[in-house]
Amino acid sequence: MLTFRKINIMKYIALPILAFLVVFSTGCSSNLGTQMKEPFSGKSYMSNSRYFRATGKGVSTRDEIANTKAEMEAHKTLAQQVSTSIQVVADNYLQDVQGEHVNEAIERFETLTREITSTSIGDLRKIGTKKFLQEDNSYAVYVAYEIKKSAMFRFLKKKAKLDVKIDALVRTQIINMCDEEIQRLEEGE
Repeated sequence: MLTFRKINIMKYIALPILAFLVVFSTGCSSNLGTQMKEPFSGKSYMSNSRYFRATGKGVSTRDEIANTKAEMEAHKTLAQQVSTSIQVVADNYLQDVQGEHVNEAIERFETLTREITSTSIGDLRKIGTKKFLQEDNSYAVYVAYEIKKSAMFRFLKKKAKLDVKIDALVRTQIINMCDEEIQRLEEGE
């Protein structure tokens, strides 16, 4: 049982310790530096179930070069996201469908994806760009792009239909893969 004397001792010991901890914790500074919020950062610029989104940053003493660097970084990020998504779709399709031409269809589907990400994508939209002149007279350019996922799969489907190098059965399987993914994406909207 706590006596009056023990409570007084705890007051005199606990209060200085608590005060010391408060002062010590607010007086510490981080070695990481000051956190900055860059343009196009936040939830509205991140990929979600409907859109692939990517941002890029480029810095150069010439504004055209800074802009090109930012766009290349954003395109590279988009291509990586699309490639990952295509791999997931192909794996899911492979689990659902069996047959001798399925593996060939998957390989051709992935090849089409690489070809598409290295060319221009039809429905790719620039959703923002900002340019800053920094203290050292260099330019910092930020860009943000997006493409609707269902539009990407429609584009893949169109490319598959037009590709004469693809066997008819393989083409049908690629189109079926795209149709299933388009349907899944549109049902989720």
